Amino acid sequence: MSTLVLSLGYWDWFILGAILLVLEIIAPGTFMLWLGLSAFLVGAISLVIDWSWQVQLVTFAAFSVAAIPLWRRVGGRSRSPTDQPFLNRRADAFIGRVFTLEKPIVNGNGTVGVGDTIWRVTGPDCPAGSRIKVAAVDGATLKVEPAAG
Repeated sequence: MSTLVLSLGYWDWFILGAILLVLEIIAPGTFMLWLGLSAFLVGAISLVIDWSWQVQLVTFAAFSVAAIPLWRRVGGRSRSPTDQPFLNRRADAFIGRVFTLEKPIVNGNGTVGVGDTIWRVTGPDCPAGSRIKVAAVDGATLKVEPAAG
């Protein structure tokens, strides 16, 4: 094993880079991509410079750590606006909307029907038929307040 480490050459870095890129393809998440690119970079530098394995490993580690801010910068821009911003956060779409209570809110808890779904609500006690406005969302619970007017 020590002979292998002592003989690290540029092909070893290209092979490691290819393995990391294959892992990225199998389990996507973009992190292995940057490690693979770091390995390719060390391999490319090893083509030109004959350096010790310790320096190669330190350089690989430095490139890998330097890739983290680059990954965050590039990854942060890739999120484009969508035509369905509340797709996986359906309750957030209710904030600011006004509904009519079919059943009263008693002791701060109640339910309201929205479309074909019954939602749990919390807020001040209100009789059935009251108009309530959704002020916030806590998981699957709508926090409501009496609607003005």
